[in-house]
Amino acid sequence: MVDKKASNITWHKGKVTYKDRAKNLGQTGMVVWFTGLSGSGKSTIAVEVEKVLFEQGKAVYLLDGDNIRHGLNSDLGFSPEDRKENIRRIAEVAALFKDAGLIVLTSFISPYRVDREFARKRAGRECFKEIYVQADVETCVARDPKGLYKKAINGELANFTGISAPYEKPEEPDLILATGELSLTECVNKVVKLINIEL
Repeated sequence: MVDKKASNITWHKGKVTYKDRAKNLGQTGMVVWFTGLSGSGKSTIAVEVEKVLFEQGKAVYLLDGDNIRHGLNSDLGFSPEDRKENIRRIAEVAALFKDAGLIVLTSFISPYRVDREFARKRAGRECFKEIYVQADVETCVARDPKGLYKKAINGELANFTGISAPYEKPEEPDLILATGELSLTECVNKVVKLINIEL
């Protein structure tokens, strides 16, 4: 938990509860947390899942790592401290969206288990699904959709997960998607099925 710099603050309760919002939307609020190396397929899968759920009439929103760094987290780099703060902010935003009754899809490398556990606690364990998008470094280097691995290997990028910074695999994810073996459609179907079981 981050240290609070403001002490004279009070939490104000509204007259509309989470249960009220969920009932109004006809769904359960949920955080679906995609984690994995850069190039593993997180964003590609999450984008398609959002589209399918939207077409099913669900209230859903995708928080994507690169997109968030264009705005909310544009002041953060990739040091361990900044990575931690990046995920802390996302976890707080995702928890708010979940409280609004939305299905929140998050696509972030989120390399550290302790930070993913923080996100789980903020959302509520019963409303959080961790999805490990699994692909080894060699596969991601071969894909390298953004050319980042090449830069990291050449020493042009510091603190790059999988090359010069660690990635801690989930120990008990709710779903593992081995993108080297499964097609995009198969991955999307597995995620949508997992989500719909909980709604």
